[in-house]
Amino acid sequence: MQFTQRAQDSIRMSAVTEPTDERAPRPDDALDRDIRLLGRLLGEVIAEQAGPEVFDLIERLRRHAVTHRRAGFDDLVALDDQLDGIRPEIAVHVVRAFSWFSFLANIAEDVHHARRRRHHRSVGSAPQPGSLEHAVAALADLGCTANQIVATLAKVEVSPVLTAHPTEVRRKTILDTQRRVAELLHARDRMIMDDHDRAAWEHELKLQVLMLWQTAMLRLSKLRVRDEIAEALRYYELTLFRELPSLQLDVQRCVERMAGVAAPHLAPVVRMGSWIGGDRDGNPFVTADVLRMAVDQQCTMAFAHHLRDLHQLSIELSMSSRLVTPDSRLVALADASGDDSPFRADEPYRRALRGMHARLAAAAIAALGSVPGAAPHRDMAPYGGPDQLLDDLHIVDRSLRSHGAGALADAFVVPLRTSVEVFGFHLCTLDLRQNSEVHERVVAEMLRHAGVVDDYRAMTEQGKVQVLRDELATPRPLVSRTITYSTEVVGELAIIETAADAVRRFGPRVIGHYVISKCQSVSDLLEVAILLREAGLFRPGPSPDLAVDIVPLFETIDDLANASTTVAELLSMPEYRAWIAASRHDTQEVMLGYSDSNKDGGYLAANWALYRAQVQVVDVCRHAGVRLRFFHGRGGTVGRGGGPSYEAILAQPPGAVDGTLRLTEQGEVIAARYADSDVARRSLEALVAAATEATAASSTQPIDDEAGSQQSHDRYVETMERLAAHSLGAYRTLVYDTPGFVSVFRSLTPIREISTLNIGSRPASRSNSDRIEDLRAIPWVFSWSQCRIMLPGWYGAGSAFQSWAIDDERAQQLGDMYRTWPFFRTVMSNMGMVLAKTDLDIAARYVRLVPDQHVAQRVFRLIRAEHRLAVEWVQRITGQPLLGDNPSLARSIRNRFPYLDPLHHLQVQMLDRLRSVSSWYFAQAAPSSTTSLETVFFATPVMRTVARMLLPSTRQAPT
Repeated sequence: MQFTQRAQDSIRMSAVTEPTDERAPRPDDALDRDIRLLGRLLGEVIAEQAGPEVFDLIERLRRHAVTHRRAGFDDLVALDDQLDGIRPEIAVHVVRAFSWFSFLANIAEDVHHARRRRHHRSVGSAPQPGSLEHAVAALADLGCTANQIVATLAKVEVSPVLTAHPTEVRRKTILDTQRRVAELLHARDRMIMDDHDRAAWEHELKLQVLMLWQTAMLRLSKLRVRDEIAEALRYYELTLFRELPSLQLDVQRCVERMAGVAAPHLAPVVRMGSWIGGDRDGNPFVTADVLRMAVDQQCTMAFAHHLRDLHQLSIELSMSSRLVTPDSRLVALADASGDDSPFRADEPYRRALRGMHARLAAAAIAALGSVPGAAPHRDMAPYGGPDQLLDDLHIVDRSLRSHGAGALADAFVVPLRTSVEVFGFHLCTLDLRQNSEVHERVVAEMLRHAGVVDDYRAMTEQGKVQVLRDELATPRPLVSRTITYSTEVVGELAIIETAADAVRRFGPRVIGHYVISKCQSVSDLLEVAILLREAGLFRPGPSPDLAVDIVPLFETIDDLANASTTVAELLSMPEYRAWIAASRHDTQEVMLGYSDSNKDGGYLAANWALYRAQVQVVDVCRHAGVRLRFFHGRGGTVGRGGGPSYEAILAQPPGAVDGTLRLTEQGEVIAARYADSDVARRSLEALVAAATEATAASSTQPIDDEAGSQQSHDRYVETMERLAAHSLGAYRTLVYDTPGFVSVFRSLTPIREISTLNIGSRPASRSNSDRIEDLRAIPWVFSWSQCRIMLPGWYGAGSAFQSWAIDDERAQQLGDMYRTWPFFRTVMSNMGMVLAKTDLDIAARYVRLVPDQHVAQRVFRLIRAEHRLAVEWVQRITGQPLLGDNPSLARSIRNRFPYLDPLHHLQVQMLDRLRSVSSWYFAQAAPSSTTSLETVFFATPVMRTVARMLLPSTRQAPT
């Protein structure tokens, strides 16, 4: 259909004011230009594909929402009038229009971040926070010498661990199109185009928008674990294979500039991890076969990547022995390759590299059976591990430098060598995770069949520990081939055997950690040691060998409070200390659960419980002489531990970041941080920079106020104890003690519908009950965001401040805490961000979905009152309006809200219709129908769009 001139004239799919010649250029003008352009192209596609009537409706909705948002009030009735009774096929177009606009605007913002980075570099701006240069400058400001800075960087090792929590799972098609749109926007910045070039460029951009419009965001079938594995691995090809070695080289060069010839060769500062295929806590689909598949797929990707790079290097290094004199060891490598082609007789580097390629191919085939591109040239002995390949690459490097080709070594060999160091043959470390209750049942059955104890589970904790210690004093296995065990025992032991096989095939880094969910006692950790012993991953004795870290995960408020006691009891065991001293670098890893602690006790109480647990565990490990590494189970939203990672790391207590830390990257965060090269680099560099700064600052006072006294610190800690207790009481009173709250939650939010979406393999709840305790934290937080209440990110805090700050002196103290304490400042900043994205007028529309309106209104009044207190106190403590310290983000949110309003109105309508119609309605609809209410709700991206636009941690303001 031909696009009408009237439609062309009216397209303004952006709420940005057109720049005028009368004012000076602003830093965000280029961003405004990109959003306007993408909005115009999307409008053209909508009119062409859906027709001018649909476009007119979308434009009316947009104009209405923008006008009334800018005027500061919401005409909700008018939106209802325009959307009431909308046909499903039209609703699909409306939802997709606003969803794709948000998606395109996000791409424009990511491109603008990179644009501003280039600008700062070009004009010589001061290093930006989160950059490596800023971290080095910060250490210098602390008084660190060059040698101390080098020593600090040498300690740094951060590990982002990708998990499959499905608040967002993008299809490969969408990611590919996103990348092409970003590349086109980047290209325009770097090109001088005439009118012909500009028209061709815009046509290509419009083709990508058309591609998006005709592509479904969600799948028709539910994701399997194998799909989640593939989803995560593709980020390596998109960005990680390029950006991780690049970052490593930049850190190495930084060290060499400061230390000169004495510079150490740094170990990788970033090592990727994964839970996908190894996390079976509550996921019955993660089996031994799935674990083996996950290991094989990630190792296949690593081998294939290195093989491609080696092959390319063999093409590039064409130097002739008639012109240069290579090192004798390089000549030996060439002679050992068996490459007798007369065409390469005088090309020793090509012959050597072909031999290395053959050995790597042989290693891949020995470990995996086959790898794409791994057909060996001839019968060569396989590499025994990545270290042997690195030794040969070092020979190539030194030989090049010996005849004046150091620049070629730096350009071609060093990046490949760095890639092998970073990714090895395993790509990333795959963690195992299971719930402690499963371990207890499995070990109890094993002990019973072995005749050790009849009812292990009925024993006291002291009795359990003694039985386990006695067992672990001997290498004797418990399991007998002649006994038939339960399916649960067989399945758990199969997982351990598969992990042991992976370690034998690919080395110790492929399976590095065993995480214990709901860890509450020492016996929970020793039970895992029993299981590991059965497969040879733990060998007790005079020279013990523990092949993986045993990692307790403390999740609930009570578990966090008892974490230090559990760790202290564990480290007091001489045999356990011997295990980790002999084979785990005398390091104990402890994981902290942000999502579940928040769901258990609310935002303020959970954050304080996490901080306090870290302080106490740091003290325990320091006294025990054990190095500590924390693993932070952070999610995307503030209610799941989200927020900017850089600030969060700097806000950790002293000693909590001693060079190393691990943190989860969940759901929507993976795509937001690792789909684009510039964003990936910025995210990874920020982790390294924050870990570096936190490590160097760990010996300073946690609070640097004007008084600088321990008395101030103690007073602030006492205040937080009181605030956390008040907040915990307010939160639990609402969630667990308010009659009817559960039924209100399940009717007001789309939790039931979320549970059926095709966005992940893990069930939404741990059981079939309706109890909040059994619901997973991720759907809990996601559900509240869908109705714009965002309750897990703030509820309880307002009452806590109101109850404690009974006079001006106490209120002033809260302001002092905000200004001088990084922990409290980060907590308040993240809460302010969530409150700015909360909209209780929109939420009121969802309240109408609750059948019992009397109960619903009573609960909603409690929520409104608490929200009012929270907003008032955040503004009073920070001394500014919400997001007053981040005007660019405030502007971005303000301009996005109008595009959320129609989506929310449609979602409420669809939920109401879906829940009210009889089940026979869907039974009558043709299976291929694309206009049923079910299709509108489940096959459109309403939910994921709302979540994407409200996420606090992935959408930062351009600098």
